[in-house]
Amino acid sequence: MNPESQPAGGDESPQRAIPGLEPLLSIEMLSEYVGVPVVTIYRWRTNGKGPCATRIGRHIKFALSDVQTWLGTVRESAPGIERASK
Repeated sequence: MNPESQPAGGDESPQRAIPGLEPLLSIEMLSEYVGVPVVTIYRWRTNGKGPCATRIGRHIKFALSDVQTWLGTVRESAPGIERASK
């Protein structure tokens, strides 16, 4: 068996891009990317905030496009001015 074809370690191993499929981020990867604790991501989810996710078994994954869309909704409309609530 080729060691390069197997993930190095569970959920945290880098994902190899597959043509035609969108990358999925684990909750740990999203947490690291936005710079908040994992527990904050879980809290956002229970409060209806944060990006949409896909549940695969017991795992929560975030499509890159959903994360980008969500980031656009929480971005300030101008420096120091919060985006108006819908």
